[in-house]
Amino acid sequence: MGLHTIIKKQRQKEKEMRFLMLGLDNAGKTTIIKKLLNEDISQISPTLGFNIKTLTSFEPYKLNIWDVGGQRTLRSYWRNYFERTDAVIWVVDATDRARMSDCRDELRGLLQEERLSGATLLVFANKADVEGCLSPGEIKDALGLEDVRTHTWKILRCSAVTGEGLEGGVRWVVEEVAKRIYMFG
Repeated sequence: MGLHTIIKKQRQKEKEMRFLMLGLDNAGKTTIIKKLLNEDISQISPTLGFNIKTLTSFEPYKLNIWDVGGQRTLRSYWRNYFERTDAVIWVVDATDRARMSDCRDELRGLLQEERLSGATLLVFANKADVEGCLSPGEIKDALGLEDVRTHTWKILRCSAVTGEGLEGGVRWVVEEVAKRIYMFG
């Protein structure tokens, strides 16, 4: 029995999923994770590397979420986290109209990565509670999501501050990953 088979069997036994949370800096990735964990969100500073958090509230699954900094200088390091990723949660600042093309280009690059092939994609349109923000439809168009045929994807509005849409979004991605990974388990 090879090491890969042993690891796969252990993951199936533990019903563990690995999510990679990415997006440009200041999109709200860390705030989203803290809100999902009911942690204090009043003092959040930019992520200058990565955080790993585990969510156990989506039983029977254990979700390991890798929150990686989105500053331009850190994006080249994202590829170091691709191995064994089941889903990518791409967080978009729905108020940041000026960087939407930058956001699109980074996402397109990710979706071409071989190690992320097959990963489910959830796009969170964050800061939906801010007046004048882009709608999920506008973000879908700006990112060119209609052209994405390589990944199962969904875009949902959310607010990391109020919690709107967060649990429903994670529940969707968990169900999609579970259909793919645990369909025989």
